[in-house]
Amino acid sequence: MSISLKTLTPITLTLLLLLLLLLPLLATSSIHDLLHRQGLPVGLFPDNVKSYSFNASDGRLEVHLESPCMAKFDGRVYFDRVVTANLSYGGLVGVEGLSQEELFVWFNVKGIRVKDPSSGLILFDIGVAHKQLSLSLFEDPPVCKHQEVVEENLGRKMGFQVQR
Repeated sequence: MSISLKTLTPITLTLLLLLLLLLPLLATSSIHDLLHRQGLPVGLFPDNVKSYSFNASDGRLEVHLESPCMAKFDGRVYFDRVVTANLSYGGLVGVEGLSQEELFVWFNVKGIRVKDPSSGLILFDIGVAHKQLSLSLFEDPPVCKHQEVVEENLGRKMGFQVQR
């Protein structure tokens, strides 16, 4: 038995189209689930992810946070309101919107890769160097402090007023 579009009622067609539109949302319930399915630790993005979009055909990932914020892995990391990257199994490349502090200097994170999960290591590409961290640091999404609080505290500690 074959079904033609002519035999489908308007209601059936509408439900079928709705299902096709919602299927990507049902298949991926959270950014953390998506990361896990792609061989990455669930704690790469903070706890304040508002939404995300992922295009499976080209790997483009766009993550929207509630606000810019600061979190901690082995050192401080800064997340812009929007973080973008190309996601493939085991890695994020072309990362934009994520910075990591090293010795009081901020570096843009260019890529993140888990080459061999059994090694227990994750590799951060910060442009001038590659940094290996323990995967155990990324077991849970980090708590992310909102940027306004961070700027206020940094300004006090450094003895200057942060301009907005």
